[in-house]
Amino acid sequence: MKILWELFFTFAKIGMFTFGGGYAMISLIEHECVGKKQWIIPDEMMNITVIAESTPGPIMVNSATYIGNTLAGFWGALAATTGVVLPSFIIILLIVALFQKKHKKVQMVLKGIKPCLMGIIIATGFYLLGSIIFPRNEASGFDYKALIILLLLILISIVYYQKKKKAISPILLIIASAVMGCALF
Repeated sequence: MKILWELFFTFAKIGMFTFGGGYAMISLIEHECVGKKQWIIPDEMMNITVIAESTPGPIMVNSATYIGNTLAGFWGALAATTGVVLPSFIIILLIVALFQKKHKKVQMVLKGIKPCLMGIIIATGFYLLGSIIFPRNEASGFDYKALIILLLLILISIVYYQKKKKAISPILLIIASAVMGCALF
């Protein structure tokens, strides 16, 4: 029972301080679940990120559900998922209530949060890049194949944008990376 409360409160804290969606919270989940609680190891965090991103639904909810299920089965998944969703739900209700009365103040708060959000997303990008290129599992060493896939996807995205003047579909990038992963690994 203790683990259920711990999952709920840990993910509620993550959900409370995550603005900007799932990518912004990856570093928070890593900090809490890998660093502080040591519920999972760094390689598992990378796998969870990939699985949560590839499956339907918000990455934040998928990650919480996966970690909760890993630690305590169905009830752990329910506790972690409820914890991560509840703060956002309450915050949105409060914003809607305030938005109707004090529109300018809500906009000021949201504008103040944007720079923090960008910093969190950039930090998450560096975390994921570092995990790909320099896996924390010492036995793995430098992963040049993952770097090749990353560079090819960046090149494909740039060329596509130059020709079509719009971003390539993330679905196509996921499919392309899966094909390249099968070919290289």
